[in-house]
Amino acid sequence: MSEEWFPLVNEAGDTIGKATRKACHSGSKWLHPVVHLHIFNQAGELYLQKRSMTKDIQPGKWDTAVGGHVDYGEQVEEALRREAREELGIEDFTYQPITRYVFESAIERELVHAFQTVYDGPFTPDPAELDEGRFWSQDEIVRQLGQGIFTPNFEQEYKRLFMKQNR
Repeated sequence: MSEEWFPLVNEAGDTIGKATRKACHSGSKWLHPVVHLHIFNQAGELYLQKRSMTKDIQPGKWDTAVGGHVDYGEQVEEALRREAREELGIEDFTYQPITRYVFESAIERELVHAFQTVYDGPFTPDPAELDEGRFWSQDEIVRQLGQGIFTPNFEQEYKRLFMKQNR
């Protein structure tokens, strides 16, 4: 497998360099862009994926429906469509941008480009990417916050984006 290269960006999203996936996840805190797609169904439930146990970051945790890195030379919207296709087999959907923000963990800094869509299926999840996926009611998510079943990034993003709208 060839080395993955990510763009290094400033907080405005301008590319200022490039680095390998390994370098970006090694504690360097080099800012690199990612995409998140929140998928709601017609009933207002939110689709979440359970990350594969083979993932290097947050294995086995429930997370945003689609999430992934922008490859070097790729546009954000191209990455969004590629990740939706790779992870859930979704080809035809209309999305809306929600926000862009910097997320920092112990090992990395990401410029998150968050989007949302309404889509009821079908889904064809890639078992290399996720172990399972399903729609969750807003109440079910709120009851499980802080219980250690969601990724920290999903919890922060959910609280920032959706709890204000629903509470």
